[in-house]
Amino acid sequence: AAAASAPASTSPPPAPPCPSTPWDVALCVAGTLVSCENALVIALVAHAPAPRAPAFVLIASLAFADLLAGLGLVLNFAVAYAVAEPGVASLLSAGLLISAFSASVLNVLAITVDRYLSLYGALTYHTERAATFTYAVVALAWLTSALLGSLPALGWNCLEDEATCSVCRPVNKSNAAALAVSFLLVFALILQLYLQICKIAFRHAQQIAVQRHFMSASHAASTTKGVSTLSAILGTFALCWVPFAMYSLVADTRYPAVYTYATALPAICSSIINPIIYAFRNPDIQRSLRLACCGCLPYSFASRPRTPSDV
Repeated sequence: AAAASAPASTSPPPAPPCPSTPWDVALCVAGTLVSCENALVIALVAHAPAPRAPAFVLIASLAFADLLAGLGLVLNFAVAYAVAEPGVASLLSAGLLISAFSASVLNVLAITVDRYLSLYGALTYHTERAATFTYAVVALAWLTSALLGSLPALGWNCLEDEATCSVCRPVNKSNAAALAVSFLLVFALILQLYLQICKIAFRHAQQIAVQRHFMSASHAASTTKGVSTLSAILGTFALCWVPFAMYSLVADTRYPAVYTYATALPAICSSIINPIIYAFRNPDIQRSLRLACCGCLPYSFASRPRTPSDV
């Protein structure tokens, strides 16, 4: 009777999520900022003249990738600290982050290819064939990014074996190494393209000097400024991404977590810097922004060909 009256045994409740750290809060805040900033870029592109032009397609594609990256950071924070047993949810958030940041890097590569082709084949850059090529490159970048993002869900994760985890759980070491090597290859290609762009720019400047029998000070300054701008863009991209890529290639879960945060935060900041470099420097987007802010400019834009300098 005493045994019958005893309360039935119940399983213990799931452990509550771990308290958040200042680093995680910083990543979540950065993700919110990234999302808002790139949502603004997409809205400005939608209201710009000829939004389907290749230049604006590249800007919008990069902004959408960074927008997804920001949302992925917020989702990852919610999954880590609001879900008792992340499991599948962590795989989905990791896949979204990998896809978004991969698309961001590949769209930067697409913009670099666009700049190179516009100088290498300046006479045919604005043809319909060039526009079709741009759309195909963007589609290929997103397809590749989706494939990379699906790898954790396809088995490249460490949910079953914590010993195989990389510095970014639930991504395993093999997946992290493959992503790091892929990024370094993309960076090497971007570096090579920018070197070729500089060579072409200087060759064009020399040809103009020979034709005019002199090199004007203003033209020389313009060429030097262009090369300096490209160097700054490339240097910023390298400072943001190379430390995290190298660290994730050699490190594992035995390393202090602060190193992971310290190298991941600059990589996330690249999604904050991208709109400044590639969108807000565009004259048409600047006018759209001024119109949206104060309404003091008439909505009239000259229908001129889009060049890589706009991107």
